[in-house]
This record gives sequence, structure tokens and C-alpha cells, in this order.
Amino acid sequence: MGRLRALIPIALALVIAIAGSVFIYNWMQEQTTRQDTVEKAREKAPSTQEVVVAALDISAGSQLTEEMLQTGQYLKKNLPPGSFTDPDQLLGRVALAPFKKNEPIVDHRLAPTDIKSGGVSALISKGNRAVSLGGNKVLGISGFVLPGSRVDVMVTWNDPDSGEQITKRILDNVKILATSTKMQETESGGTAPVDVYTLEVTPEEAEILTHIRNQGSLQMALRNPTDNEPVMTDGATAKDSMAYMLKENGLLQQARNKPDADSEQKVAKAPTSPPPPQPTVVEVIRGNKLVEMNF
Repeated sequence: MGRLRALIPIALALVIAIAGSVFIYNWMQEQTTRQDTVEKAREKAPSTQEVVVAALDISAGSQLTEEMLQTGQYLKKNLPPGSFTDPDQLLGRVALAPFKKNEPIVDHRLAPTDIKSGGVSALISKGNRAVSLGGNKVLGISGFVLPGSRVDVMVTWNDPDSGEQITKRILDNVKILATSTKMQETESGGTAPVDVYTLEVTPEEAEILTHIRNQGSLQMALRNPTDNEPVMTDGATAKDSMAYMLKENGLLQQARNKPDADSEQKVAKAPTSPPPPQPTVVEVIRGNKLVEMNF
């Protein structure tokens, strides 16, 4: 009896050990299964990579600083060509085009690495020049002329040959590099804001524009950025403008005086009323009198 009592604790210990071993084995199997599932899910998930993006809106001509850059996750199969993974690679580079917030920074929209100064000079195409024009809201078409716009430039001046005042386009499809406003002294001694527009032109166009702006009055005409078709014109004088207005007014007057064909057809087709019937005269003899009666 004493031996049986001594075996009971041993048996309970064995049962507990076996149960614990089974529990630990099952738990380890479950953890291994979970880990395998997570690894398989990771293998199936698309791989991503950090790409440098704009931390805020960046305007063209800006020199990139640390505050302008951050990183974002992009799918490796959708990485933008020319993108960067390290913001330090971009410090000091100059943006040739504007970037929106969270837009990837790509190499083909940046100035070459040897250009380390921002501003308009970094935006000028090789071989071209930048010329500024001072004007007002009329010259700038009420504020619709913005950086990147395309304009034609016209001048009104006295024709050197005839001495007659003429308005003529001198430059076509010119790109606006920048717009700004500066304060300028007036004749009364005060200051007034003056709008300044910087245009990208060829060296020959720069000479023409610089000469013309000192001889006459300039005006810009905004054009569709996708419209690259050249247009040939002869210019406009006072006589040309008057002839054009008379021509337009003459055409308008002809249109007003032209009879309405539909009205004519309606009048021609309108039914005519039949003539009134002629009365019938009957002579009636009453005693010795002859009486005429109309029916």
C-alpha cells in the first residue's frame, strides 16, 4: 500500500509532462505554420522601393533643398524612369519644370549637374536668350500670361518707309519664362507697381525686340500652347482697319436687308379669299308695278 502511494506522484508527474509536451509541440507547430504563412504572403506581395518625391510644390527654376524632398514607397515595377532613392543625390540640383507635392523627382526634369544656380537662367534653352518687357495688365492680357505661356508679340509704330502708323506681329510663339512685379518711380516722385514679363528668344529676336520696344508700343497676344502653325499677316494701318470695318458693316447691312425667303414663300403660298357671290335679280309684277328683288 505504501508503494502504491509513492507511485501516484510519479504517475501524475508523467501525465503532466506528457500533456505539457503535447501542448508545447502543438503550439510550436502552430507558430511554424503562422510564420510560413506570413513568409508566403510576403513573397506574394508586390515588392516596393523608396523613391525621392517632392515634399511640397516646387516651382521651375528652384534649387532643391533638404526641406523640399522626402521619400515615398513605389512599386518596383512602376518606378518612374530617372528616379532617385537618396535625397542627398538631389541637393543643389535645379528644377527645369514644376513638381507637385508627392510627385517623384526625375532626372530629365532637372538641370545638368554642373548648373548649381537657380532662377530664370537655368530655364533658358541652349542657344537662346531671355529678354524682359515692362508693361501693365493690358500687355499681360489681364494676368492670363503666366510662366510657360506662349504668346505673339506685336508692335505699333511709324513705318520707316511710308511714315504711316502700323501694327505688326514681330515675334511668333514665344515662351514666357517668368512673370513678376517690381516697384518703379513715377514722374510725380512716388512709386507704382510695374509688371515684368521675361521672354525666351533667339539672339536675333533679342536684338529686334530690344530695338522695337524703344520705338513703339508693344502688345502680346496669348495663343494655345498646342497651336504651332505659323500665320502670315501684312500688318494693319488706319486705312486697313477702316476698310475692314466698312467691309464687315457692309456685310452686316446686306444680311439685315436680305429678304426672308421663308416669309416670301409663306406670302406666295397664302390662300386668296374667293370673290363675293353676285346677287341674283328677279323681277316681280305686283299689279301695275314692276318690282326687282335681289337674292
